[in-house]
Amino acid sequence: MLAKRARLYDIVAFLVVVVVLALDQWTKALVVEHLSPPESKPPIPLIGQYLVVYYIQNRGAAFGVLSNSVFLSVLIAIAIAVVAYLYLRILNSGPFAFKPIFGMIIGGALGNLLDRAHNGGYVVDFISFRIPQIGYYFAIFNVADACISVGVFLLFVAIVFGGFQHKREEDSTKQAPTMTKSGTLRSREQDAQP
Repeated sequence: MLAKRARLYDIVAFLVVVVVLALDQWTKALVVEHLSPPESKPPIPLIGQYLVVYYIQNRGAAFGVLSNSVFLSVLIAIAIAVVAYLYLRILNSGPFAFKPIFGMIIGGALGNLLDRAHNGGYVVDFISFRIPQIGYYFAIFNVADACISVGVFLLFVAIVFGGFQHKREEDSTKQAPTMTKSGTLRSREQDAQP
């Protein structure tokens, strides 16, 4: 029964990958269709002047980091290898909380890789968060970047807090008393003693 549930969790992770990938590619196609050529049209406000759509072609990593760097391909390959290794360790097992998180990260990575392969080395970035009153302009990003960033943050939180929770559960099962044949309560440590 547990293996069947774990396989269902893997299906959820796969569906998250598909949804993230589809949403990322669809939004990028809309931006390219309506805002080409890049950087030629004024920003389109989504939430006033704070969240806008502005099309650029990013040859760097997420948020424009390592633009045109030789190390970028190596770092992307290492990141994908680490995520794949971590996911394979919990394939057909592991708690549900990790599955959609890995789905977000993998879907985002695939979205940007597909975009980079299709566009000759660049990705379409178009989401811009800014606070003009104080001169704050965050890097322009896309749906894939957002999913990767949120997924990595949630993975960190799940590992930190999930690890503590798992340890507490083990401690509580070790100390939980059991009923003997004579009707007295004994701890598991006492049961282990001869």
